[in-house]
Amino acid sequence: MVLDHLVREPEHIVPSTPILFLLHGYGSNEHDLFSFIPDLPSDWIIVSFRAPLPGPMEGYGWYDIDFMDLERLIDVPQATDSLNALLNSISGIRKRYELSEKSLSHLCGFSQGGILSYALALSHPELFSKVACLSAYPEYRLLTQRVKDKKRLESLRFFISHGTDDVTIPLEWGAKAPELLYETGCYFTFREYESGHGVNQKNYMDLMDFFKS
Repeated sequence: MVLDHLVREPEHIVPSTPILFLLHGYGSNEHDLFSFIPDLPSDWIIVSFRAPLPGPMEGYGWYDIDFMDLERLIDVPQATDSLNALLNSISGIRKRYELSEKSLSHLCGFSQGGILSYALALSHPELFSKVACLSAYPEYRLLTQRVKDKKRLESLRFFISHGTDDVTIPLEWGAKAPELLYETGCYFTFREYESGHGVNQKNYMDLMDFFKS
């Protein structure tokens, strides 16, 4: 079963057409990152997923959060279920469009969506190429199956951004990513921006340059 999603199809789709999967943050929905579409490559398929769990303010989440207990800040079983649902959905959508192995899959996730993007890419590097993790951090409890073979990881390209004034996911959490990615041998760019838990204009422009390069 494929997760609920929005899709923007290019005018022409061939087996080698690139596809970008967007993963929103906690309490948001599939319309959030879908707003990036006007500035993304016009020849890509763009898919924005809705997380499976009802959240606050008519939004959705990939897993429940306990802000009062750092040890329970992430519900690992729920997050694992969401990762499996994403993998099944990505596979199903690629089959729907009859995309070949030469067709590149990219990821872009904000906050919770970024945390899951780390886990997806580092556990299944053969499935992805460019990965953007915005205002997120690598959650080691979701990386127990991560690939450690540098040869398999060398095709991944990460864009990581974080706000210096982020009080939801502190900068020091996000700054754990460079150490991890350096260890794995992945190519990455890590950038800090004068913002809170969000994407400011400069961050947005750099993100678009990353996907267009």
